[in-house]
Amino acid sequence: MAVQPVRLFGDPVLRTPADPVTSFDDRLARIVEDLMDTVHHEEGAGLAAPQIGLSTRVFVYNCGGRSGHLVNPSWKPLGEEMIEENEGCLSIPGAAQPTERHARVEARGFDIHGEPVRLACEGILARAVQHETDHLDGVLFLQRLTPERRRAAMATIRNSSWFGSAAISGDTVYDSLADAMAVR
Repeated sequence: MAVQPVRLFGDPVLRTPADPVTSFDDRLARIVEDLMDTVHHEEGAGLAAPQIGLSTRVFVYNCGGRSGHLVNPSWKPLGEEMIEENEGCLSIPGAAQPTERHARVEARGFDIHGEPVRLACEGILARAVQHETDHLDGVLFLQRLTPERRRAAMATIRNSSWFGSAAISGDTVYDSLADAMAVR
């Protein structure tokens, strides 16, 4: 449907747990479509509804050769192996840092029709599932960093051109979300 502006670090919606989906209707289908359009436009691995300003427990993914969405997701680790790789976030541009995550996970949730979905994930898709579910819980990847890496990421954020802005779409940083919404 439409590419939406991505909310940036500092926006309270990113630190607020999202509301569970209770209606599997046309509104949900439009949200998923907007999320997919936006994640493709931004060339991201995943995107959660709070990142476009919606308190809705749904995310999309487009990585590891797979593309899709999960509504009301949960996940559990498959095994004990952890992996540390550079991780970034569309809501925190330029502040990627090595972040430890489970190497393999099983994700469960629903599709837009309310049908159960179960995914066995590894690699970047496992990382995306964990990262996007964190967004739905109001958790940013910065909270998963060691104190030293968090300080480095925060220094990058404070020195960025976008810090203090409400939204970003493509390479354009908007001073207010109203400006971003007007550009559709």
